[in-house]
Order: sequence, then structure tokens, then C-alpha cells
Amino acid sequence: MSCKRVIAAVTSTRAEYGLLRSLLRKIEDSPALELRLMVTGAHLCSRLGSTVSEIEADGLPIAERLVIFSEQNPDEPVGQTIARTIEVFDAAFARSRPDAVLLLGDRFEIFAVAVAASARHIPIAHISGGDVTLGAADEFYRHCISKMAALHFPSCADSAARLIRMGEAPATVFNVGGLGDENIRTLPKMSREELCRSTGFDLMQPFGLVTYHPETAQNAGDPAAQAQALCEAMAAVPGVFWLITGSNADAGGAVCTARMQEFVRQNPARAGFINSLGLVRYLSAMQYAAVVAGNSSSGVVETPTFGVPAVNIGSRQAGRAICANVLCCEANAKDIEAALRTALSPEFRRTARSAVSPYNGGATSARIVSVLETFDFSRPKVFYDGPDQT
Repeated sequence: MSCKRVIAAVTSTRAEYGLLRSLLRKIEDSPALELRLMVTGAHLCSRLGSTVSEIEADGLPIAERLVIFSEQNPDEPVGQTIARTIEVFDAAFARSRPDAVLLLGDRFEIFAVAVAASARHIPIAHISGGDVTLGAADEFYRHCISKMAALHFPSCADSAARLIRMGEAPATVFNVGGLGDENIRTLPKMSREELCRSTGFDLMQPFGLVTYHPETAQNAGDPAAQAQALCEAMAAVPGVFWLITGSNADAGGAVCTARMQEFVRQNPARAGFINSLGLVRYLSAMQYAAVVAGNSSSGVVETPTFGVPAVNIGSRQAGRAICANVLCCEANAKDIEAALRTALSPEFRRTARSAVSPYNGGATSARIVSVLETFDFSRPKVFYDGPDQT
């Protein structure tokens, strides 16, 4: 009988898996840990790219495939998906109870997994808590997950301090840096020629890497209108090929993707669409891009490591630390076009190269594994009121 500590790691999206990939391998290789990989969400949804194929290609053993998204209804109310996810994961945890559940980030389905785990008193280890994204419902999902978690791996010092101000005990908060930053520094990437062959597009010319998701905060704008504004801005900026990836599973994501695909159909010589590039191709494309544009967290969190110019559109990432390489603009065609033109200028490229990422924690994944191997998950969680002032 194995005496290893069983860590159930959950992945729902291509972006999340890309961040977790190296960490999952280190957990699998640990003599003290047993990896139980639970794959769900967009990975198992054909309309979102069936990105489980990327996990299968990496050879990581999948313990559970848990379907939670509706194939027929891309705009299913989030509350219904959350309810289904809780039910599905509650049953999975009842079948096989892990010693801890490892969750990354802030999406609504990850929040639902946290609810299922906490309801069964299974400890949660949470990666990337303490961040702020005011333009997305992810903001409160993330903080809810943090309050359910026993162990925290924030990606920068500001987020670590915020978790402690939220009442998380300092002994449970480990500022390990960002997994995305570590990936950029350590993963082999494609040459530019290899990237061209792999995508089927001429990326030897200047190109922009574009990902746009719907804003999900209360009073968010119309995702179709915002996606259309981005398309109009791209059309107005000459001399750039636009490499566009698909939107996520949030309500309105299918509309954003459809608008981008229509832009590509109307501009086949100036744009190409790939639903999911996968981790290595995505980072390789980011490395060579003249500009990264949209409202993905990677445009704010990961581009500083490359020193590549980035245009962050709208309020989805509002509240995150913004480095010198990132220009923020409103989600209208005029402002997006102006930001793209500035980002593509030689002057701003020089500025972008000077960016210093706050997410460099060194050997991030190895530090997480070390804590997972030794942390006392039996300790009761208490609200931390700060140092005793008496």
C-alpha cells in the first residue's frame, strides 16, 4: 500500500494546463506525492477545442475525465454549470478521496470544484490567489477559493500580502512566483521557422498575437461589440499579420470567437485563426510577436518576461500589476488602434525591453512540490487578525 500523499490536480482550460504542466510532472516524479490528474471543462468540450489532446500528447496519466460543459448550449447560465460541476466533483471525491486538491486561478468551474472539496473537508492548495482582476467575475471567485483553501501559492509579493490582509495565516502563504514566468524561462521553444511550419502561417513577417475574452464583471460591455472594435482596430493598422486564438468558455466567448473567425475570413492575407496553440507554440509565438493584444492574463503577467509590447484592452485585467511593456486602453476601435500603433513603434519596443517582471520566483514548481510534500494539512484553519498589538 502506497504511503504517498495523494494530490488531486484539476485542470479545465488550455491556459491553466499550460501553467500547470511542469508542476504536474514534478508532482508525478516526487517520491512523497502521488498525482491524480482530474481533467474537466473546456478540455473535454469539442466546441472549445477538445484540448485534452494536448495533455494526452504530453503523456501525463489522466485519472478522471469529468464532463461539466454543455456541448449544445454555449451560453448556458453560469449558475447551472456551477451546480453541475459541484455535483460531478462531489461524486468523484466520494469515489476516491485525495489528501489534498490542487487548484489554480479563478474561473467559475474551479470555484465549483473548491466548493465540492471543502464540503467534504478535503484540504485545498490554491495557486495564484491574492491577485486582482476587477473586470471579471473571476475577481470574487478567486477570493472565495482563497477563503476555502488551507495553503496558498501566490505569484508575487503584492498578492501574498493581500492574502494575509484577507486573514490568511502567514505560515500558509508561500510567495513562489508565477508558473508562467518559470515556463518562459525554462521550456524549450520553437524557432521562428518551426513556428511557421507548425501553424501554417507566414510568421517571419511582423505579427501580433491576439486573444480576446468576454468581460464578465457586473455591468460589463457587450462582448460582440468589443470584439468587433478589436477587429476594426486590427484592420486599420497596416503591416502586421494577426495570429488569433479562440476565446474561453465564459458566456459570450463563442460570440467573440465567431467575430474573430469572420475577421480572418474577410482578411485571409492579413490574419489567421487557431483555436488553441498549446503551451509551446503559444510561448514561442509570444517570444517573436511584434505585439501581444487582447485581454488575456498572459498579456499582462507573462509578456514582461519576454519584454514584448502588449496592449491590454478593457477592464478584464484591471487591478493587476502593470509593467512597463503593457499599454492599457478602452475597448473601442479608436483607442485600441492608437494603442496598437504606439506599441508597434520603435520607441515603445525599447521601453518594453526594459520591463521587469514581478513574477520571477525562481524554481517555482519545485518550491510548490517541496511545500506539498511537507505541509501539515491537518492544522485547523483560523482567521489571521494580524500580529498581536498588546
